[in-house]
Amino acid sequence: MNKALSRWIAVALLGAASAWAQAPDPAAPPAAAPATAPAATASNGPPPGFVAPAEPQADDSNAARAKSQPGNNAPFWRGVRNSGETAGVTQVQGLETGVLIQRFERYPGVDYATAGEAWRQVRNRFIIPYGGALMLIALVAIALFYFGRGTMGHASAEGGRRIERFTPFERAAHWLNAIAFVLLGISGIVMAFGKFLLLPWMGHTVFGLVTYWLKTLHNFVGPLFAVSLLVIFFTFVKDNLPRREDWTWVKKAGGMFSGHEVPSHRFNAGEKGIFWGGVFVLGLTVVLSGLVLDHLVPNLPYTRGTMQIAHMFHATGAVLMLCAFFGHIYLGTLGMRGAYTAMRKGYVSEAWAQEHHALWYEDIRAGRIPAQRSGEPAAKDALPQARQA
Repeated sequence: MNKALSRWIAVALLGAASAWAQAPDPAAPPAAAPATAPAATASNGPPPGFVAPAEPQADDSNAARAKSQPGNNAPFWRGVRNSGETAGVTQVQGLETGVLIQRFERYPGVDYATAGEAWRQVRNRFIIPYGGALMLIALVAIALFYFGRGTMGHASAEGGRRIERFTPFERAAHWLNAIAFVLLGISGIVMAFGKFLLLPWMGHTVFGLVTYWLKTLHNFVGPLFAVSLLVIFFTFVKDNLPRREDWTWVKKAGGMFSGHEVPSHRFNAGEKGIFWGGVFVLGLTVVLSGLVLDHLVPNLPYTRGTMQIAHMFHATGAVLMLCAFFGHIYLGTLGMRGAYTAMRKGYVSEAWAQEHHALWYEDIRAGRIPAQRSGEPAAKDALPQARQA
């Protein structure tokens, strides 16, 4: 028994020493592969002639990876994103047509991978929610003011002789601009908020058709609004220039809370604020950015970045313009007696002019301003010239 155990240990030691002696030296260069691979002796080993694919290195082509790792296209899209604005090969002609993903330079605190994603987040996280909240606040404030203050002006102010407040040309320009503004406002609100308010109960098919036609309407009405806004500006700019009496109106808020209106000229300081802030500043912002979005500005490189910046200006300006003109529409309809009739027919009574625009009425009485401003005959209850003092 002891002899057999000793013989077995000796054989094991000799086998281990032989294997160690035949092992290749790590520092020695690798030996050349044999011309023919020896046949496999293990029954569960790879078949004869099988060569395992090498793991692709950093400089391997996408084709090599596609063969060794079929279905793994992550390296391809990683290269597309890292390539930035390097254009690829495409049959489509135009700016950035060969760029799949827009480059975005990373800044501290900004974790969006692309500029397109950054723009989408600005739209969905800031412009849409804050813009919608601002318009809702404006409408609620107007409603509270109406139920608390009621319609301004005396009912008796509609009696007496008539004075021409707006000529036919002024009324036509105003109504053309107003109709275009309402169409643009409705279509713009649907395109901006319809996904959250209308899509859930309309469904994708109906909502898709509605937004398609409203977007088309928006694109065609936009240039009409731009032209009519230009006409409005040059038509009313003279009477909207600031005057020293406007500061008194501002300090007393026009008398809207006291019940006694502050004397003003043809347009008071509030109307002048709507003209310069809403028509000029916001109108110019919305029109110029809208023309860019419609590709109507010549010689402008229409890149993705250009369109994204134009959209942010357009959406922000449109929201502020809507909020401003909510108040203007309210005062021109429910908020003040006789205001809507003045824009529809062109005439107001002497009592209305004296109550709401006393300085303008005094200029008419003194003959500094004609009571009949257009060449048309006065209405049946109007006189060509107001009663003199």
